Amino acid sequence: MTHRHIALTRPIIASDLEVLRALAYESGAVFERDGYSVFGLGKAETLRLPLGLRDTGAVEEVAERLSALSRQDPESSPGDPGRDGAVVVGAMPFLPDAPAELHVPEVTVVRDETGSYAVVVAERGRHEEVWMRALAAGAALAGGAAAGSAPAPDSFRLESARPHADFLSRVDHAVGEVRSGRLDKVVLAREVVVEANRPFRQADLLERLRALHPSCLTFCVDGFLGATPELLLRQAGTEIASDPLAGTAPRSGDPEADRQSEQALLSSDKERAEHRAVVESIVAGLGPVVEQLDVPSGPDILGLRNVSHLRTRIRGSLRRGRRGSRLPSVLDVLALIHPTPAVSGSPVDVALEYLAKSEELERGRYAGPVGWMRAGGDGEFHLGIRSATVEGAVARLVAGVGIVADSDPAAELRETQLKLQALLAAAVRP
Repeated sequence: MTHRHIALTRPIIASDLEVLRALAYESGAVFERDGYSVFGLGKAETLRLPLGLRDTGAVEEVAERLSALSRQDPESSPGDPGRDGAVVVGAMPFLPDAPAELHVPEVTVVRDETGSYAVVVAERGRHEEVWMRALAAGAALAGGAAAGSAPAPDSFRLESARPHADFLSRVDHAVGEVRSGRLDKVVLAREVVVEANRPFRQADLLERLRALHPSCLTFCVDGFLGATPELLLRQAGTEIASDPLAGTAPRSGDPEADRQSEQALLSSDKERAEHRAVVESIVAGLGPVVEQLDVPSGPDILGLRNVSHLRTRIRGSLRRGRRGSRLPSVLDVLALIHPTPAVSGSPVDVALEYLAKSEELERGRYAGPVGWMRAGGDGEFHLGIRSATVEGAVARLVAGVGIVADSDPAAELRETQLKLQALLAAAVRP
């Protein structure tokens, strides 16, 4: 890792924002939701967590490295180290102890409620060169340089990685484990592979996901992309937020039918118990670092395009340490709560052991944290669900469902199909 890089912040005008957004959609890192966008272009540095989020020393080193990158150039005017510093982005694996990588883009474009700015990370004296190169690439794309690229795919083949009967059998086995008392819940995932006649185009997939799921976070990092509805952790100064989801019902588009479905979801003892286990796990994980937490007495409904979820909006503030000590970063806090029972099961460690023996599926980054952290420790991470790993003309989609004592295998299979539609609607186009 080079230590010659420094981060400099510069204002950005609307026209530059648009061309750099288009460039990021084409080939960069993307995190975009209503009111906030982070676009990453190029890679200035890669920061590794050899033992994942459970490697506390490596997690602390990420924050320290961002701080070192963000010390102001003596020739520049001082600014806010949180806003005017380096940004690290990434998509981490589901398993909390699996090796993970985050990277610091050469150019990071941030759009928030206060406006837009760019952070350029380069060796001293090369910032203008890096910035102009990014603008030139964006302008070339906007001018039609990509027009000669291969056409989008228009023929697709879908195949479950395993037969439906195999998934039904695994649900049956998991129900038996829950009824035995060894588990309260376990989340089983199912994989579908889409093969196209030509390579998928990142920009096309992201634009469709953004249009289909505007209330979700549209994201892409190194071929892992999706539109996730679930905020795992947001941190701004001492303020933190988490919006766990657990409990699902289909939506039909008929207002009265959807209202009845949502009422049934809210009144379901099974769904509420499953949801409560997730909330309690997050609250317990946050306990050592928070001053206070505001946890509603019950969930509300998050309505999406084809499903509704039970959601609880958890808000709180971090406990300040001794004078001169730093607040925990968003990565520090994230390590306390990931994975939640929403994507693993409960008790979490027992569920992870069961999945390692019985799921026989390499989840990779599916259901892992995706997001960013700014210098100073602020940032946000969402769960990498409603997602796909895309390599050329192949897209690997994964969806999970929570299995409890009275789960019906056929109903759980249907729920995976509903969740997979979020990506299939964007990927499989004539």
